[in-house]
Amino acid sequence: MEQVEEGKGLTALLHWNALMITVSLSLALAAVHLLTKSLDYQSLFGMVVLIAIALALLVTSADFFIEGAKSLARRAGIAEVIIGLTIVSIGTSLPEILVTATAAKNSVDDPSLMDLAIGNIYGSVLVQITLILGIVVLFKPLQIRPNWLRRDGLLMLGAVVLLSILLLQGGGLSRLEGGLLVSLYIGYIIWLLRNKDRIRNDELELSEGIQPVEYGWTTLASLMIVIIGLSMAVYAASHLVLNASKMAVMLNVPHAIVGTVISGIGTSLPELTVALMAAKKSQGVAIGTLIGSNITDPLLSIGIAAMINPLTISASSYNLTAYLIIPATLLGISFCLAMMWTGFEFQRWEGGILVAFYLFFLVLLEMQRRGLLAL
Repeated sequence: MEQVEEGKGLTALLHWNALMITVSLSLALAAVHLLTKSLDYQSLFGMVVLIAIALALLVTSADFFIEGAKSLARRAGIAEVIIGLTIVSIGTSLPEILVTATAAKNSVDDPSLMDLAIGNIYGSVLVQITLILGIVVLFKPLQIRPNWLRRDGLLMLGAVVLLSILLLQGGGLSRLEGGLLVSLYIGYIIWLLRNKDRIRNDELELSEGIQPVEYGWTTLASLMIVIIGLSMAVYAASHLVLNASKMAVMLNVPHAIVGTVISGIGTSLPELTVALMAAKKSQGVAIGTLIGSNITDPLLSIGIAAMINPLTISASSYNLTAYLIIPATLLGISFCLAMMWTGFEFQRWEGGILVAFYLFFLVLLEMQRRGLLAL
């Protein structure tokens, strides 16, 4: 591992390539948005461009936020294992948290955005545990730690099952139910912290060698990184939700589908990057990254959104969500965990099956959109 470079302050921050890329993307997003607005011209191509730029900015700014938060944590003397289990886990889920929370906030004026918020969570979980994990396994077969299944794997399944029950029982999530989900996530984090030594012994050898280059930023520079990263991520998320909603209206596609596919895949890009980096180093921690994020999303991400504004599945998307999106997500998770439990390893052919599962799900979505599949 490279040595940590000490004492990087605001001057060095201004010359950091990641900052330049993030700022450039934010300026590009603002410029394209102002151009289309001034011309009073909304085309499908323009929306695709805006969504692509917003997704790229969301990913880079989330990574920016993670680096600043990790630097602050280290300066506060917080152990590496705790940083990984808390800051990095929440950081890689920051796009889902912001997109879902933004959609919930804006749903006061446009109730259909609730479908996008709910679809984003299920879409993110499904794409990570099937498509992304499948791609990673095709790239590099992975070994499974039994402790991951007993601790995080079953919790991931339980979190999605609980969320689904709460959603379907009353047709949505109340603020109280959102608070319950957030409380469960906080309890999970507290349990991890109390058992950090045991977790460290199990995962320390896997974590070695896959950490990104660390920057020894000063406290002020680290704080600026956190503020800039979070601000730009919020800005990107608002544009992503806005243009995804416009695209859904233009194409006459349910918001639930846009949230499940476009937003779900886009907000999962940080997990894909981290998982591929881990697999390249022959580390099974790639699976732990995806499972950890899939605990955060159905508990923390949608819990925060429901606390901002109660979520309700619209009548037009209820059958699609209740009879296709939710069952496909639960089946995908169960299918994946069953594969993990047989031999505690993932082979390339199993990765191919996971990718095929997600593609089949997309086919079913398209059939339903065309009216060929009655729900």
